[in-house]
Amino acid sequence: MGSTSAHGETGTGTGSGAGPGRRDLIKRSAALGLISVPTMSFLTACASGGDAPKAAGAKAAVTKENPFGLAKGTKLDVVVFKGGFGDDYAKAWEAAFDKKWGTSSTHLGTPEITGKLQTRFNGGNPPDVVDNSGAQRIKLDVLAKSNQLADLTPVLDAPSLDAPDKKVRDLLIPGTVEQGMQGGKCVSLNYVYTVFGFWYSGKLFKEKGWTPPKTWDEFLDVCTKAKEAGIGGLAHQGKFPYYINVVIMDLIAKKGGLEAMKAIDNLEPNAFEGSAAALAAVEALYEVVEKGLLMPGTNGLTHTESQTAWNQYKAAFIPSGSWLENEQIKQTPDDFDMRFLPMPLLPDSALPFEAIRAGAGEPFIVPEQAANKPGGLEFIRSMLSREWSTIFAQQANSLTVVKDGVDPGVKLRPGTQSAVAALKQAGTNTFNYLYPDWYSEMDSSIQDASNELMAKRIQPKEWIKRAQAAVNKAAQDPNAKNNRRS
Repeated sequence: MGSTSAHGETGTGTGSGAGPGRRDLIKRSAALGLISVPTMSFLTACASGGDAPKAAGAKAAVTKENPFGLAKGTKLDVVVFKGGFGDDYAKAWEAAFDKKWGTSSTHLGTPEITGKLQTRFNGGNPPDVVDNSGAQRIKLDVLAKSNQLADLTPVLDAPSLDAPDKKVRDLLIPGTVEQGMQGGKCVSLNYVYTVFGFWYSGKLFKEKGWTPPKTWDEFLDVCTKAKEAGIGGLAHQGKFPYYINVVIMDLIAKKGGLEAMKAIDNLEPNAFEGSAAALAAVEALYEVVEKGLLMPGTNGLTHTESQTAWNQYKAAFIPSGSWLENEQIKQTPDDFDMRFLPMPLLPDSALPFEAIRAGAGEPFIVPEQAANKPGGLEFIRSMLSREWSTIFAQQANSLTVVKDGVDPGVKLRPGTQSAVAALKQAGTNTFNYLYPDWYSEMDSSIQDASNELMAKRIQPKEWIKRAQAAVNKAAQDPNAKNNRRS
């Protein structure tokens, strides 16, 4: 759902650099998705009552078991984005935290992060921990520039709850820390390991005799057959063009390779203009528009409206991250058989069909001015335990960035199984963009251009021009020199 990694009404990419670490993910989720339900007796436990809560800023002695000096009996203020993952997982976390630490947690689950929290940040009384995701998230780069975010390096260097002889950072999937960097400092913990691409119904494809496409021409062929059958080819979440940018950006990375992706993140003067891969990607998507292969009306729909229409077999494909299954759980027919599809290839692509965008999303932050900053930091450390990771996987049908982070036992849903199988096939051929978190204004400008493109108000070359202008503007930011990927 943020951050680019986003879900629900996200605007978010989610990043993990290309490269190693995927075998750890597959190893831990084994045949996919067998995870076991943790002992849930704590879910009904409450913090012990009696004494009045201590002041939020109270501190205890710093020890190896209590590395941030969290005082028992303090209050903890937690706010989470309530979107594709819901917020039941967070309520379970808070109950476990209160039981262990004697804290008294308050909980707010909302899709309106900015609306609920902007005045609190401005007034110097932000929550202690925030899941800052969704379309209405507060822009991380803006918070970072105004020194509103606590440095999470102490959490990364603290002892792991699962292996106290190791640091927390040593038990995270590679790329996790990189995704949370702003200006050379780690200020957010992207928690959910997400894959991005197309999704389709296994039932519909079987009934129609369609083969999941591996090339863009094959993709257009299925969309054409869908149109002939009275079904839309491609649905997208028109009011949130972040989603259609998944298609464009994945096509660019797979066509031009990792260098094409890095050129965008590193704000190169030829990131879009002069990039054959970028132009080919935008022209390929525009062909879907020109041939009338979009689901009718999709440009004007919200994420849930378009996804529900897709669940009703009104379109063959829809782009999204792997939060989609949990977000649509109530709208998805039992026999829908949700499946993940890597982005089909353009001719002469540098990366193989199996390559997918995958990485860490759903950014959690601890505000610098949090009243109970030790509590916020300890909450983040607890999230990175196997116990809490298993709770999340079981409640939200998604994997986390914790290596071997789920217990074997309970089978996950078809879409999640499909996504993990795709990760296994991708191996080290994964990639992810960092610019949405690093440069929110640039991201918004590119989304606006894509909105115009899908409505046929601009042509592909104009899209390229606008995207490059957004890159050039971001490059003028003095902080950009600290955001580089090699």
